[in-house]
Amino acid sequence: MNCYTNNRNWSDRFLPEIKQLIGGYLLETAADPFDHIQATDLMMLDARDMRVAARVRRPGYAQRYPYQFTIRSAVASGAQTELSKIVNGNGDWMFYGHSNADQTGLEAWWLIDLRAFRAALIRNRVNAPQIVMGDQRNADGTRFKWFDLRSFPADPPLVVACSANGGLCRAS
Repeated sequence: MNCYTNNRNWSDRFLPEIKQLIGGYLLETAADPFDHIQATDLMMLDARDMRVAARVRRPGYAQRYPYQFTIRSAVASGAQTELSKIVNGNGDWMFYGHSNADQTGLEAWWLIDLRAFRAALIRNRVNAPQIVMGDQRNADGTRFKWFDLRSFPADPPLVVACSANGGLCRAS
């Protein structure tokens, strides 16, 4: 089994929990007229598809890098990576979580607005750099770009929601 398949199989175990966590942020209470006329109590946040990337890190990283999220920026095969897809305008939100020690659930997580992420990157290149970021290379040749959540501007808010122990929830 290749590295991608191993990593995908490992991270997919968290998808049911991720769906439960972010589901409430995709729905809102319908206004009274919708309820009265159309039997509608809940509505989708946007009247379009919401594309959500999901990344879960293995145990231990939450303690070592509590305010950091990473996005894959290069792979040995040269295939397009998450960072290039996101920068090119794909994806609306990114769920970024940390596995707990026994790998049965999530220890900490953030729901990141990728539109705010892209806006911050654009402004970071135009204005004096403020986003703290760097590059990390793994032994298998995979590269990641890491970003410090604390360095992003408050407006527009980067973090849509987070776990109680995720910190830095600025969105209301």
